[in-house]
Amino acid sequence: MTDAELEALIAGDPDEAGMVVDWSKVTIGIPAPKAVLNMRVDRDVLDYFRREGRGYQTRINAVLRSYVEQMGRHGGG
Repeated sequence: MTDAELEALIAGDPDEAGMVVDWSKVTIGIPAPKAVLNMRVDRDVLDYFRREGRGYQTRINAVLRSYVEQMGRHGGG
């Protein structure tokens, strides 16, 4: 598929209407390695995240990250 064909497909997608992406400024970074943690949580909390399917540990990390960022904004960390 040529660049022009790809651009035409994207332009025809209603979800992409009006979206302009400047790919020349995109950078790729290697994510920082995660720390391994063994911790205790309430069973119902773990079950909740596991019911959401694959990626539950990533979602738990996202919730914790959000908490840390909120506390940092409010002087609590």
